[in-house]
Amino acid sequence: MKENEIQDELTSIRSMMERSSKFISLSGLSGVLAGVYALIGAALAYNIIYGSGGFFSYREYVMADVDRSPARLFTLILIALAVLIASVITGIVLTIRKAKKKGQPVWGNTSRQLLFNMTVPLFTGGALMLVLINRGYFGVIASASLIFYGLALVNASIFSFKDVRYLGICDIFLGLLAGLLPGYGLLFWAIGFGVLHIVYGSIMYLKYDR
Repeated sequence: MKENEIQDELTSIRSMMERSSKFISLSGLSGVLAGVYALIGAALAYNIIYGSGGFFSYREYVMADVDRSPARLFTLILIALAVLIASVITGIVLTIRKAKKKGQPVWGNTSRQLLFNMTVPLFTGGALMLVLINRGYFGVIASASLIFYGLALVNASIFSFKDVRYLGICDIFLGLLAGLLPGYGLLFWAIGFGVLHIVYGSIMYLKYDR
């Protein structure tokens, strides 16, 4: 009987330590919705860049003609911003709702550390992508976005679930593949930000949200 009590006590202490050192209020449903937003954005971007045609066909010219069409580039940037804003707002709202439901604080030392660890690679990658766009290197934009986003997730996973790290590693791998095959960049982008987010969010929802 005493052994069971000691085991229960150790389990309780371990749970308390994890709750204090890990941000566990992330919502799996927000990951699913972010993936859906990304797939919609990718479909719109593909139609603007390539028009009709097979989505899986290789595109040698990638986005080489976009620099001669500022309106098209501006539209693509608006689509990317819309996907980003919708994903962030959804994530914040659902995370707050989950935290309140579980009686956990949303903003604290752990969440601040997670945010810092994630934003440094994201802002660095964003700045680099602006430089690449300005220089006309559109073929590596998808690769850079996936790699830096993956690095941000791996960096932030220290203060969250291990599942976040696995998602980051997969995005880094897809980013490297997108760099080798720039004609498939948008397809890899759709898989990394769309499909993987839906799979990851579903797993997180089933494991932690139910």
